[in-house]
Amino acid sequence: MIRIGIVDDQEIFRQGMKMILSSQDGMEVVGEGATGLEGYRLCEEHALDLLLMDIRMPVMDGVEATRRIKRDFPHVAVIMLTTFDEDEYIFQAIKYGASGYLLKDAPSAKITEAIREVHGGGALMQPQIAARVMEKFRNMDSEIGEADPKVKSLTSRERDIVQLIGEGKNNKEIADELFITEGTVKNHISSILIKLDLRDRTQLAIFAVKNRLL
Repeated sequence: MIRIGIVDDQEIFRQGMKMILSSQDGMEVVGEGATGLEGYRLCEEHALDLLLMDIRMPVMDGVEATRRIKRDFPHVAVIMLTTFDEDEYIFQAIKYGASGYLLKDAPSAKITEAIREVHGGGALMQPQIAARVMEKFRNMDSEIGEADPKVKSLTSRERDIVQLIGEGKNNKEIADELFITEGTVKNHISSILIKLDLRDRTQLAIFAVKNRLL
């Protein structure tokens, strides 16, 4: 059972999302909040697996809440809900360790898919958001500079996987392209994250862009 908290300052959205998620097999909504601070308190009061949280809220926004939650409750996965014009919020949320990024008008099936993907250890970013994020990093020429020395520690197969993650492929798509199992892909990703000292596949995708591995 995936234990979920929902944090959004719009009660109608929270109630609608609660109804959708509670109808899913293997999902349980155990708490709600209207601010990032209330999201943090949900983590204190409940054994949450995942927090579905708006990125912009009063009192404390989702970015600051993510920073505090990943600092104090690193096991709690965070999926950010955003609108299309909140790039800077998204970049900060990536920095602090959110694992999923969805537009607020995403279909309910996409949201439940993201929850299962992130709870399984993956990360998910809608293509519309990923394109903007990747474009920003491609344009940050002053930050790209020389390739990170850690790139040399990657095997040829690991570089292939990093490239495909940078292109937005999920584990199944990577497995199909490289003719290996999804389990093997997961093992490679775990090894890659350790080698590169990165937190998750979102940071890995950014690493791929900054080090010209695409």
